[in-house]
Order: sequence, then C-alpha cells, then structure tokens
Amino acid sequence: MKNVVIISSTPRAGGNSEILATEFANGAIKAGNKVEMIYLRNYDLKYCQGCYACTKGKCIHDDGMEQLAQKLVAADVIVFATPVYFYSMSGQLKVFIDRLVPVYTQIRADIYIIATQWDPDRVIMENTINSIRGCTRDCFENCVEKGVLYGVNLNDMGEAKQNKVYMTKAFSMGSNV
Repeated sequence: MKNVVIISSTPRAGGNSEILATEFANGAIKAGNKVEMIYLRNYDLKYCQGCYACTKGKCIHDDGMEQLAQKLVAADVIVFATPVYFYSMSGQLKVFIDRLVPVYTQIRADIYIIATQWDPDRVIMENTINSIRGCTRDCFENCVEKGVLYGVNLNDMGEAKQNKVYMTKAFSMGSNV
C-alpha cells in the first residue's frame, strides 16, 4: 500500500482538474492505496517572502503549510492537479510550490501531474507542465515523474466528467501507482 497525496489547486470546487484528480484518487483507492486529497482553496497560504528563515528553523508564516509540507515528505506518490487559466499553473499551486523550500530535499515520491485548460492546443499547456517540472524534476532530485494527464479542450466547469478518455486515463494512472 502506498501513501498518495493529491494537491488540488483549483479555487473552484468541482472544477475539471479536481474531477480528474478525484478519479485518480478513485483508481488509487481501488488498488488498495491510502489517499489524501488536499484542497489548497481551504488554506490561506501566505506568499514566500524569500527571507530563508525556513532554512534556519521555521517559516515566518504560521498558516498550515508546515503540516502540508510534511504530508509530502511522508508521501510515496504526489499528484499536482491544476487548472490552466492564463498560460500557467494556478496561483494557489505556485504559492504552495514556493513554500516547499524547507522540505524539498526530503521529498522522495513518484510524481504525477494533472492539468486542464479550455484551449484544445496541448502545446500551450507545455509551459505549465514545465513550470511544475521546475520543482518536481530540478528540486525534487529523488523523485520520478510517472505520468502526466493533459486535459485540453475542457471549456465548461465539470465537463471532464463527460470525457471518457480523460476519466479513464485518470483512473488508470491512479490504479497503477
């Protein structure tokens, strides 16, 4: 049994990236894994101020990020799920990633990325995926990317539920962690 932590960064409950992240979770649970969904919209995470107090002991912000970061340290699998609203990851995910400075060398997990956008052009999404990889490949040196789901051409909120290809892929990725 693996410990799977899913970071849902959409500010909209029931958004397309969250639907696919939930389907990933369903697959992972069905395969016998422990899954925790973290909804970043439920936290008031403060911006990193670049003061590096965290590297000398403790972050200056007491907003729950320390506990969230420890969940990633304990994870065997980490999923980053984000909508692409304007050519990049959600602001919530960027703030979260910036705040991983105190623990990034301790994270040892398989990495999955789920991203959704309204535009049908997958190439546009590459910048978003590569931005996330700046963290998961360059900083998380002991991690391996295991899968990416490009959810393109999803115009309306909740539309992912009707896309059998994306739903099947998300479930399959989760069941094969």
